[in-house]
Amino acid sequence: MSVLELVRRLPEPAVVRRVSRALAVLDVVLNDDEQTRYYEFDARWSATEEAALMRDGSGNEYSIVFSPDGVFGYGFDHESPSARGDRRGLVDIVPEVFHEQRDDKAFCDDGVPRATVCFWRTTDDTAWRCGPVEGGADGADELFELLADGRPEAYLTFAEEYYEVALDLDAVRHVYALMPLTEYVVTSLNRERRLADLTEEIAEIGYPRS
Repeated sequence: MSVLELVRRLPEPAVVRRVSRALAVLDVVLNDDEQTRYYEFDARWSATEEAALMRDGSGNEYSIVFSPDGVFGYGFDHESPSARGDRRGLVDIVPEVFHEQRDDKAFCDDGVPRATVCFWRTTDDTAWRCGPVEGGADGADELFELLADGRPEAYLTFAEEYYEVALDLDAVRHVYALMPLTEYVVTSLNRERRLADLTEEIAEIGYPRS
């Protein structure tokens, strides 16, 4: 799946935001080491923005910024052929309303976007749009599969492989629905974690709690 297919598969922005927030909460519950978590969500990225972030620890990552103007996303696959080229052309056609996000130093190295994938959707768009596919495979399939899939079952499969634990699907569904987090849901996912331990991180994610 290249970014061309990704923009056809991605759900509506509200769903991408919801699933992004759920992924971050699930990783917080399952993993008390923030250095080895896959997914993060910062509801306080700026005064007007939220951001979903992924880092896999092997050099692959993505960043999605939700702003009043819409949604802008970068993805970087370190094994993609385009990761080794001049990636400036990837972002030439990004709408002006996203130039601030495009040029954010958090997502660039010496002014060059840390990206092999670029996509966006303004509030006026009726579909997702993307930059060109540079140099062949861009890594969009592995980077964004959970967001493109959108189902709790997809996270269940990921977590059972990555964390090597059997999860309660109903608890995962509860989080995907953004229902208030409870002690029962937390301990159903991880017997070693308690809701009180997560207060600060849940607030940063902007997830509701009971």
